[in-house]
Amino acid sequence: MNFATIGQNIVKLTIKYWDKFLITGMQYTISLAALTVGVGAVIGALIALLRMSRIAPFRWIAAVYTEIIRGTPMLLQLYLFYFALPQLIPFLNKKQYLCVAIALICNSAAYVSEIIRSGIQAVDIGQTEAARSLGMNQSLTMTQIILPQAIKNILPALGNEFIMIIKDTSLASTFFIGDLMTQCLLIKGATYLTMEPLIMVAVIYFVLTFVLTKLLGVFERRLRRGDVR
Repeated sequence: MNFATIGQNIVKLTIKYWDKFLITGMQYTISLAALTVGVGAVIGALIALLRMSRIAPFRWIAAVYTEIIRGTPMLLQLYLFYFALPQLIPFLNKKQYLCVAIALICNSAAYVSEIIRSGIQAVDIGQTEAARSLGMNQSLTMTQIILPQAIKNILPALGNEFIMIIKDTSLASTFFIGDLMTQCLLIKGATYLTMEPLIMVAVIYFVLTFVLTKLLGVFERRLRRGDVR
């Protein structure tokens, strides 16, 4: 392997394909990850509330959904949603990006629900008992007492979920929806080079996740300072 040649090819490919492929790939990857975590957080919150519900069927449905999603590979879920959804919902026919996004959202919602549930359960039970002794009902206790404290536990974990989803979107390249790995495959097919496009995309993934990790660290430190005050 000639490392000098590989380095030269990477420079040439970066100059040639930066605007057309790589920036487009980053836009698709980041938008898909943001959509997945954003909508997944809303659905995950509902699932978490169902799992903590006093109504047994709600708890069972939420538990079964969570266990199935967490117990099967994401790639398998992508295939199922990609091929099954257009047959169930004709509107989604030939809408590959939307089918993949729905699959990722459903996957993320299961994990986010556990993040939210654990964040809520981490709040001291004495807080709930004190609120109820003051005459606050269950919903008011949750919205005014429990959730504001649980958010400090939930938000950093959601940030980590966002970083994980950015990497997991690489599986979407199986369906050529425009993400970074899809652009890598397109560059590989256009140039007949294998190693160079992979290194380029690996560097971009690393930079994205590294920057987000550092930003998340700053956010967590600010939350801890707020607790000290």
